[in-house]
Amino acid sequence: MTTETAKTGGPAGAAPEKATKRAEIVAFLMLAVLIWPILAVGIVGGYGFLIWMSQIVFGPPGPPH
Repeated sequence: MTTETAKTGGPAGAAPEKATKRAEIVAFLMLAVLIWPILAVGIVGGYGFLIWMSQIVFGPPGPPH
C-alpha cells in the first residue's frame, strides 16, 4: 500500500517504497516467528486446561458406574 506521492517522486520516490517493503517484511516475520506460535501455544494450552478442569469437576470420561 503506497501513497500517490511515493509513486511520483522520481529517484527520491524509491526510498519510501523500499521502506514500505522492509516494514512489510518485518511485520510478516513478527507474525510468523513470534505472534502466531505464541497464539497457537496459548490456544492449545487453554483448551487443555479447559478439559483438565472439566474432568476435575465432572470426573473422567467413561461409562457410568
